[in-house]
Amino acid sequence: MKTKLPHRRQFLHLASGVAALPIMSRIAWAQAYPVRPIRFIVPLAAGGGLDFVARLTADHLSRALGQQVIVENKAGAGGMLGIESAAKSPPDGYTVLITTDGIASAPQIVRFNVDYVRTLVPVSHLVRTGHVIAVHPSLGVNSLSGLIDLVRRKPGTAYATSGQGTNQHFLGEWFADAAGIKLDHIPYRGAGQAINDLIAGHVTIAVLGPAAVIPHHRAGTLRIVAQSSQARSKSLPDVSTIEESGLKGVVLETWQGAFVPEGTPAAIIARLGAEMRNAMLDPTVTQKLLDGAYDTVGGSADQLAELVRDDSAKYARLARELKIKVD
Repeated sequence: MKTKLPHRRQFLHLASGVAALPIMSRIAWAQAYPVRPIRFIVPLAAGGGLDFVARLTADHLSRALGQQVIVENKAGAGGMLGIESAAKSPPDGYTVLITTDGIASAPQIVRFNVDYVRTLVPVSHLVRTGHVIAVHPSLGVNSLSGLIDLVRRKPGTAYATSGQGTNQHFLGEWFADAAGIKLDHIPYRGAGQAINDLIAGHVTIAVLGPAAVIPHHRAGTLRIVAQSSQARSKSLPDVSTIEESGLKGVVLETWQGAFVPEGTPAAIIARLGAEMRNAMLDPTVTQKLLDGAYDTVGGSADQLAELVRDDSAKYARLARELKIKVD
């Protein structure tokens, strides 16, 4: 029977299926990998931000590794279908999960069949971005403080997100709590419908990902009044962060990273991680990601493991304090 590692060590552990082999044998194995196509599982639908990042990374790795990297969108059950599929795949380096920080937030509000921490091993932290708070121009506000003042006069004003229990929902409730205002949450089924209703004025405030909102902000049809990242994104240098607007500590960055099933050889994890970090340094990839409102990171496996632990604790606290749950 296989002995389980302690909970924390297991997530940090880069599974060493080849550790017992002589050093030269391990080097030869890593150099030989891959000998067939690699599959990237994306647990969300094609055409979204996660899919965009996964395909850019896959294109780079296909050239660097000399084998095709195929992106497979396995959407459903809030991303759980794809995550479960990846976790249960053979740990041979030919299945890689590309997913979001939902891997840290979702378990805090929904019961799942997979323990991410125990069944998935980090490879690389790819990109990060903040969320944005956007308003309809009819509100006549140009700053977060102006929005707060308006909602204090009109408590219960509605705000839109792309769904119940999403990180945008977490941010909206956290913002309202920190500002001491009352907002009513309207969850949509995806950002597209939320943005359409925001542009039409059916809802006048939204908390959404930046990529879909920035073009409308630049065109003047919507106005971004704050971003939730630690520092201003290179894509939005003229927009203040929530912290800069006076709400200290309200920082929520969404990120995307790569994971493999537990038991994947350490030499293969190291090879994948190195090539993914190289992809994030490629000027063409970096510019395309910047155009999509993503800041590249290319962090190590240990850095990603630490990020998941820290964010899991943050989301657990927020879910408890803000009483966020999925009905």
